[in-house]
Amino acid sequence: MIGAVDIGGTKIAVGMVDESGQLFARFENPTDPNRGPGYGLALVCEMLWKASSQAGGKMNGIGIGCTGPVDPFTGTLGPNEFLPGWEGLNLVDELQREFSVKVALENDADAAALGEYAWGAGKGVDHLIYVTVSTGIGCGIVLDGKLYRGADGSHPEIGHHVIDPSGPLCFCGASGCWESLACGPALAREGKMNSAQEVCAAAERGESTALKAVEREGYYLGLGLANLVTLFIPNVITLGGGVMRSHHLFWDAIQATIRKTCGLVPYKKTTLVPVTPGMDINLLGAACVWLHRYGESK
Repeated sequence: MIGAVDIGGTKIAVGMVDESGQLFARFENPTDPNRGPGYGLALVCEMLWKASSQAGGKMNGIGIGCTGPVDPFTGTLGPNEFLPGWEGLNLVDELQREFSVKVALENDADAAALGEYAWGAGKGVDHLIYVTVSTGIGCGIVLDGKLYRGADGSHPEIGHHVIDPSGPLCFCGASGCWESLACGPALAREGKMNSAQEVCAAAERGESTALKAVEREGYYLGLGLANLVTLFIPNVITLGGGVMRSHHLFWDAIQATIRKTCGLVPYKKTTLVPVTPGMDINLLGAACVWLHRYGESK
C-alpha cells in the first residue's frame, strides 16, 4: 500500500493505493490555507492514519502531489499563490518523521501525468502530456517513460507560456500567458459569472454571453494545446481539471485550432483525450510519485 496525498489550494485529499492502481480508502477536507501550514500538515497526517487503518494494509511509502512550485529532491514547497504562508514547509521530512517510511514529492500536474502514464490513457505509449485546466493551468510531461524536468530538476511552467502579449497581466509577471487567458477564473470573468461551472451550465442552456465565453475558451485552449503538439508531438495529451469536465463544449474549437496551426508536424499522431472517467487521477498520480521514485510504476 502507498499513501497518496493530493494538496491543492481548495482541498486536500488522501488515499491508500496498491501497486496495481486500485484506490482502497479516500478522505478529503478543505485546505483552508489561511490557517497556515501547521493546520494543513496536521490534517494530512490525520487523514493518512485513517486511510491506512481503513485499508488494513501496511503503508510502504507516501507519494505527494502538491500545487505550485516544489523541490522534488529536498521536499520543500516554494512560493505559492494558492497556499500563502506554506513556502519553506518540508513535507517530505515532516511525513517521514511521522510515519517512518520513504516519502516522495512532485508538483501535482507532474504527479497526475505519472498516474495517466501508468494506469490511464498513457498506458502503453512512450510520450504523454497531462494538462489540467482549473483555477490555473498545469502540465506534466512524460517522455520515454520518464518525467521531464528542467535545469536543477525544475518543473516547466507550461501554463505560463505566452499566447497573446496584449492579454491580461498574470501574477507570474507575463501578460497574456495561457493560464491568464484560459483558466477557470478567466472563463468565469468572460462569462460574467462567479465560476467556470456556471458559465458552462449557462452555455448548455444556450445563453449568448456564456456561449461567446465558451467559444473564446475553446480558442485559447486550442492555441496552448497546439503549441504543445508542435513542440513535443506526444502520443497522447490527457485533459483534466474542473473546466475539462465540460470538455465537449470546447472540443470542436480545440481540434479546429490544432488543425489550423500545426501544419509542420504530424498532429494526427497526437490523440487528445479527457482524463479516464471515474479515475481519481490526482490520488493515483500521487501514489505513482512514490512508485516512480522508489518502485516500478509500469
